[in-house]
Amino acid sequence: MGEQAGERRSAAWFGASGRAGMIHRSWMRSQGFGPDVFDGRPVIGIATSASELAPCNVHLTRVAEAVKRGVWQAGGFPLAFPTMATGETLMRPTAMLYRNLMAMEVEELIRANPLDGVVLLSGCDKTTPAMLMGAASVDLPAVMVTGGPMLNGKFRGEDVGSGTHVWKFEEELKAGRMSQEECFFAEGCMARSNGHCMTMGTASTMACLAEALGMQLPGSATWPAVDARRFETAQAAGQRIVAMVEEELRPSSILTREAFENAIRVNAAIGGSTNAIIHLLALAGRVGVPLEMADFDALGRDVPTLVNLMPSGKFLMEDFCYAGGLPVVVRRLAEAGLLHPGTVTVTGKSLADNVSDAECWNDEVITPVAEPFQPTGSGTAVLTGNLAPDGAVIKQSAASPELLTHTGPALVFDTAEDYHRVADDPDLDVTADTVLVIRGAGPKGYPGMPEVANVPLPAKLLKDGVTDLVRICDGRMSGTGYGTVVLHVSPESAAGGPLALVRTGDRITLDTPARSLTLHVADEELAARRAEWEAPESPYVSGYTWLYTHHVTQAHQGADFDFLHGSRGPGVPRDSH
Repeated sequence: MGEQAGERRSAAWFGASGRAGMIHRSWMRSQGFGPDVFDGRPVIGIATSASELAPCNVHLTRVAEAVKRGVWQAGGFPLAFPTMATGETLMRPTAMLYRNLMAMEVEELIRANPLDGVVLLSGCDKTTPAMLMGAASVDLPAVMVTGGPMLNGKFRGEDVGSGTHVWKFEEELKAGRMSQEECFFAEGCMARSNGHCMTMGTASTMACLAEALGMQLPGSATWPAVDARRFETAQAAGQRIVAMVEEELRPSSILTREAFENAIRVNAAIGGSTNAIIHLLALAGRVGVPLEMADFDALGRDVPTLVNLMPSGKFLMEDFCYAGGLPVVVRRLAEAGLLHPGTVTVTGKSLADNVSDAECWNDEVITPVAEPFQPTGSGTAVLTGNLAPDGAVIKQSAASPELLTHTGPALVFDTAEDYHRVADDPDLDVTADTVLVIRGAGPKGYPGMPEVANVPLPAKLLKDGVTDLVRICDGRMSGTGYGTVVLHVSPESAAGGPLALVRTGDRITLDTPARSLTLHVADEELAARRAEWEAPESPYVSGYTWLYTHHVTQAHQGADFDFLHGSRGPGVPRDSH
């Protein structure tokens, strides 16, 4: 096979002599590949999470074909392989339960096969972080290609956003201002093409952050899924990964502390999802970069929100794309001295070099730093206090300003389901001052930390014209959601966190400017309650969910598995042939 074959990882398979090499090559040739593909050229894996059970990712099969074209053009040997797809809209109890499983699968598939580099095809919320986590743990050259957002939703002559308008339509239905038939028609108007949510939900956020981290080609996060330039981007990624193999440009060189700081500040500027905190913490753990929840507050405080997108604003991802996309945001932040401009990206160039010619075509969608959509300090805040010793978060840009400082009596529910059973009760003892507490929704408790924190308001309040209520939960909220919702309370109730000790009637103070969350109960009383508290008994005695509940870390640690921290490297598995 020649000396060149011995220079690559894939040569341990395709460059081998004797029976082992014959087996590896022969069975590949059964697919119609000629012998010249084993001449030592880079073997590029294309990890695709396409699945009809994950509607946001279903079109990635076609994206994979575009990547293949690019790999062939650059002289590589492309091989596509499927991964699981953690589809947000269908999976129960929550897709987050399976993010770590997908990350494990991606990691082991890359490591077990004759690959020199990999292109990661993702779309829906958890698929992007899961693939980044898996690839980072292997540390072979890798580039991300997200599948792109859906086209803007259209309903009654107005733009509607997937996810965001689900909550709005539900409120209208509960308030009696919209019929079930109208909702049924509207749901088809929200999701009218392939792609992930076109609001600045978690899918759009993680696509942008993959680009901000340097793991995705510049400008590629925002092209709509059905736009021809989505496939041009994929083809370019296929070409670039071959060069990255030659350059030995690996995730460990890209995913530095400075890159994570850039991503945190970009997340603040785009009004990104609170879920990004969980995913970036987990990803940082895979590459050994020290990162804490407090960093998100410290680094985001002096960053204004520049992007006017739902759920915080009025536009959608198509508008963001046509206004210039993420490169405009990065350039404006870099020129304001808010980013580390020299971080390395998959292009081999710096983050700043990638966006040096970015132009904005609509300053209403992407506002200037000097005249931002929302001022500095309006992004995600990290709270601490006796109710959240290890932290909690609130998305200020999606909250009601008048509720960011609030004291009220708690109305406590042990599960989100318990609340839903009584939410429409006209006699429910709740007022506009009430603080709804939903617990049992953390990583261990649910399990999987679902997006149930922004529960709909009680029907009686909606009918009275109340539009928001302080809600506190150890679970998460959809990035498409909105409201004054305190999330990710850590430690969670199931792990014995203070949230487990709250009782209906206790007074709670949310003081966002002071970054505090306080339960007004004396320490002695809390100690007495703790002595009476018993950890909930887990119903899981075997299988993946047992593994998850025994090894998942808390929200402030990224909710990854404790045994997956750090990179294990690519290696070459032993050959049993």
